[in-house]
Amino acid sequence: MIVAENIRQTRVELPHVVLTIGSFDGVHLGHQRILQETAASAHAANGTAAVLTMRPHPREFFSPDHPPNLLTNDTKKLELLAQHGADAVFFLPFDEDAAQLEPEAFLTEILLDRCGARELVVGHDFCFGKGARGDFHFLEQQADRLGFAVKQVPPVLIDGERVSSTLVRERILSGDLEGARMLLGRRYSVMGKVLRGRGIGRSLGFPTANIQPYHTAIPAQGVYAAEVLYGDTPRAAAVNIGIAPTIRHDGETIEAHLLDFDTDITGQQLEVIFHHRLRPERKFPSREALVEQIGRDVAAIRAYFDAA
Repeated sequence: MIVAENIRQTRVELPHVVLTIGSFDGVHLGHQRILQETAASAHAANGTAAVLTMRPHPREFFSPDHPPNLLTNDTKKLELLAQHGADAVFFLPFDEDAAQLEPEAFLTEILLDRCGARELVVGHDFCFGKGARGDFHFLEQQADRLGFAVKQVPPVLIDGERVSSTLVRERILSGDLEGARMLLGRRYSVMGKVLRGRGIGRSLGFPTANIQPYHTAIPAQGVYAAEVLYGDTPRAAAVNIGIAPTIRHDGETIEAHLLDFDTDITGQQLEVIFHHRLRPERKFPSREALVEQIGRDVAAIRAYFDAA
């Protein structure tokens, strides 16, 4: 897949670019429908299915004190965009200059000139340009004059609710993994780096990988059955998210105990794929009671994967 890290410094020359635009955080089922339409139009024209996405997320720029809990980092987003048909991804640095572009300037300078778009595919609520004054109807009005085609894709509804990144975040943050899976079309995962811990899990007989996540939408505190991707190998794991109140009162951590695995992987990148929430995190009366409960959790997770 072709990736342009800064489309403002690049002029793309690819065959018949069919372009869609958005943040695509999570690449949920609504995004996937837009990508499918983009890829289908590009295939019909022997062209290129392309995505223009913003970095950072516009809400991070406009509300730095209240940024969204992001569902994907760039690595995962690129993987998912390629999986759902993108041939090329263009990143637009979202800064003051980008935020101040009037809709016509955004259209002509970025979408048509820099991205080389011949066709545009947008979602039902797409808006762009200064003050979000550009929309599908504006694009329709400009299409004949500037020589491009435009198509609008309707929303995806599940149980009467419109699939959106906001709705996915709500499910994730509440620990509703099955609800999130329905909206994403896959299990939710968190990518991160293994940091060196204090060895508390090992002292309890259950060594853990302490994971620093690359993005911020973290499931609710609790114990989860999960798979951990180390390299290309998935391994069953018991994952605790929380403050471990029985043995410490630190900030929230993600700790993964990989079953039947005891290799030092400090510094490595992992992906945690969440399957099922066993229970909320709670404080136990003693370390011994905690160890007994961890043993039961591990046994339950082993049985879960054995039955899968």
